[in-house]
Amino acid sequence: MLTVTSNFSGGTSLNSERLMKKKLPLKDYTKDFWGKDKELTPEKREELIIKYTPLIKYVAGRLAMRLPPHISPDDLVSSGVIGLMDAIEKFDPSKRIQFKTYAEFRIRGAMLDELRSMDWIPRSVRKKASELEKTYEKLEKELGRPAEDEEVAAELGLDMNAFYKLLDKTRNVTFLDIEIIRRRMPDHTDDDLFDLIADDGEADPFHQLNLTEVKDILTNAIKMLPEKEKLVVALYYYEDLTMREIGEIMGYTESRISQMHTKAMLRLRASLASVEKDVRQGLS
Repeated sequence: MLTVTSNFSGGTSLNSERLMKKKLPLKDYTKDFWGKDKELTPEKREELIIKYTPLIKYVAGRLAMRLPPHISPDDLVSSGVIGLMDAIEKFDPSKRIQFKTYAEFRIRGAMLDELRSMDWIPRSVRKKASELEKTYEKLEKELGRPAEDEEVAAELGLDMNAFYKLLDKTRNVTFLDIEIIRRRMPDHTDDDLFDLIADDGEADPFHQLNLTEVKDILTNAIKMLPEKEKLVVALYYYEDLTMREIGEIMGYTESRISQMHTKAMLRLRASLASVEKDVRQGLS
């Protein structure tokens, strides 16, 4: 029996042997490789890569589950290795974070960069996703609450069947973009981690805000999500469950859960886009 309760910030509390088994049991090796009188030799670097290869495969598999069938985990593994090597090179133990945590963000970031460079999402689909996002932003500003499916469909001039098909078509765009946002705003208490994994030199108005403000923006946006969508976000991003597993818990099909996830991502994107506009206007 799996019990789920969602908290205010979108996290959850779960009790399940199955969940415990699916978590990646990977040791953190920070103290073993970094510390007083310890030198990170080429041999030690190679050993680290071998030890963290399971993490690369795990992250690749998690990303690939939300991508088209023609993109396999193997397509992402090589970029993940580069991300891990970058993490080994740039890791600073004085920042008081675990290497495992830092490496995972670097690995995921390298894979996301590879996905963006592939440009595998058709321009027409990106355009539809942008239109959807703007519609959510417009309606939710006007309504002062999350827009219902029927309201969004009516605004777009679509019947409900066409609306749900549109959600299915755009799910990969919303997934990839929110992963990139997630990479830039890690859920970590150490402020230095944000500075460490942010891409230096990349123009981003959110860099004008401090970490606390950015976390507050995202937290408030999650709080505003409809309850079911909030739970999907919590189970997927915090508890690391698959869409199929979430469907089993909530009593919906995997396709329906995917649609809920897409709507949640569109709402979050719309909220962040609104803040970004305000920041840009303040800078101009």
